[in-house]
Amino acid sequence: MKKTKEVTGSIFSIHVGNNEDMSKQSTQSIFVELDGFPNDKHQGYSRTAFEGESVPEGTARRNDRQWSAVSIEELRIIEKLMQLSTPLLPSVLGANLCFQGIPDFSQLSKGTQIFFPSGAVLMVEEYNPPCQYMSEQIAKIYSKTNGGVVKNTDFSKAARKLRGLVGVIDVEGEIHCEDKATVKIFNPSSISNFLIRK
Repeated sequence: MKKTKEVTGSIFSIHVGNNEDMSKQSTQSIFVELDGFPNDKHQGYSRTAFEGESVPEGTARRNDRQWSAVSIEELRIIEKLMQLSTPLLPSVLGANLCFQGIPDFSQLSKGTQIFFPSGAVLMVEEYNPPCQYMSEQIAKIYSKTNGGVVKNTDFSKAARKLRGLVGVIDVEGEIHCEDKATVKIFNPSSISNFLIRK
């Protein structure tokens, strides 16, 4: 079986909250539990299905979105593409975690695990595509460097393949700002090769 590829980054910032506009408050540390981030909008073992999923909207299903995360490098790319006059904040985007130093963060594969010094482990479920609601929220509070108006669709266009990830808590534990984060990238082909040899 191929050795799992590893990369190392760190936590840039941590956020939690249950605001209607999806924004979150910053904190220096948090103890993540098996049902998610305490007191967060997406905490829970189950959630209701969204419109367009494989099951009817409103159906109770496993919560595969216990956390959401972005990378500071990808946020800076989005800022540049949108020509924003002020930094695009992870708390405004509703992200629980903002990482730094992890290349192509939004492209990490499903099944990838992120390990922290406390023993906490997060598992990636999927890419988090930019939604129209968030794009409209950003248009309300940001402006362009040239003084122009941010359009309702600008974020959705600029954030394609850069919006970040969602996932679940695999092992509970404490996460601190500036913690080292070891990313073990899941490689589906390693499983296929193992099954073939079996």
